[in-house]
Amino acid sequence: MRHLLMTLLLSATSLSVTVPSVSAQEIPRATPEEVGLSSAGLAEVTANLQSHVDAGHIAGAVAAVVRDGKLVYFEALGERDIETASAMPEDALFRIYSMTRPVTSLAAMILWEEGKFQLDDPISRYLPQFAEQRVFLDSSAPDMAQTRERVGDITVADLMRHTSGLGSRSSDIYVAEQVRLRSITLEQLANNAARVPLFEDPGTTFRYGLSATILGRLVEVWSGMPYDEFLQQRVFSPLGMTDSVFWVDPARVDRLATVYRPASDGTLRPHEMEEIPFTEKVPLIEGGVGLVSSTLDFVKFSQLFLSGGELHGKRILKPETVTLMMQDSIALALQPIGDSGYMAASGWTLGGFAYALDPARYDHTVSPGEVWWDGSAGTRFWIDPVQGIVTVIMAQISPADGEGFREEFKNGVYDAILERR
Repeated sequence: MRHLLMTLLLSATSLSVTVPSVSAQEIPRATPEEVGLSSAGLAEVTANLQSHVDAGHIAGAVAAVVRDGKLVYFEALGERDIETASAMPEDALFRIYSMTRPVTSLAAMILWEEGKFQLDDPISRYLPQFAEQRVFLDSSAPDMAQTRERVGDITVADLMRHTSGLGSRSSDIYVAEQVRLRSITLEQLANNAARVPLFEDPGTTFRYGLSATILGRLVEVWSGMPYDEFLQQRVFSPLGMTDSVFWVDPARVDRLATVYRPASDGTLRPHEMEEIPFTEKVPLIEGGVGLVSSTLDFVKFSQLFLSGGELHGKRILKPETVTLMMQDSIALALQPIGDSGYMAASGWTLGGFAYALDPARYDHTVSPGEVWWDGSAGTRFWIDPVQGIVTVIMAQISPADGEGFREEFKNGVYDAILERR
């Protein structure tokens, strides 16, 4: 059987909660009640997620919940591809976009433990092209001819916490200057980013942007390996992340979920977010937004942090390094990191995570100090050290909100907690 089902009668409708199958590999399995969750409550979670599929908010999704290192919920709903009526498989692949960033931070911190760099090192020590980088006079209207000398250096920590002064890949000036193209190499992208002035002096503002991609280039310099090869050897293989890749090869293509966008009539239409799709191998190996992954792969990645840096008996990081990566690292003078919503209630960590400073101001349930992030095609994960829970949900929808399916999923999971901590 694809699933082991527990049938529950809820609201006169038969629903199911899945006790995960052997496809979970190294992740131990348990019933929800064994770790203090309600099977009935999780069945309601499934029903609500299905309602989003039925309403056409998303084509399908794969979601998982782990508590105390045990997988207690794992569901694949809806369709991977509407046009071919292909059911969403448990091992579906998703473009995770910005969820690539914490993977890059993990890679960097592995090398930090080995003494390859210090967090306060200027990145120009390793990437000399950044040594003379200037700053725009007006960050709100950047002009290549209107610049000034930079005050201070970009440090490695600045890249990790997005206080480097580097802009977003989609900013008008970066687009005009062709800073980020998937047809160029990571080294070329770094050269382009160094050629364009900063939006502000390093360390003075939180600006979400290209920082993690430049951090990926540093991983190459520190390790002497191409970035994707380093990830495969030092992160993906040890963690058993068998489906985290930078391009979807022919053997995997029938598991890649299609990205959809609502048309004016509300129906979902296929939408390609890149000029070059992820089914084509490109030169750019991008540490900010480049990965494709699966729900279970990201469960493993996330659980590493709740397990103190060790998973499947393999130690990736020291416990104290994990603690450092999960702490808010944004100076009080630079907070909040956003103007509205949960970003106005969040910090940021060296691990590449948003940090829940004020859970009451979030639009979904989080614990104090919970870390999380998402991707622009409808994926999200949360790591909660208070409740000992990892929650991952992946879909492919643009814009990514999908009528709040991710927030409602998280709320439902936490409503299903029987034993709160």
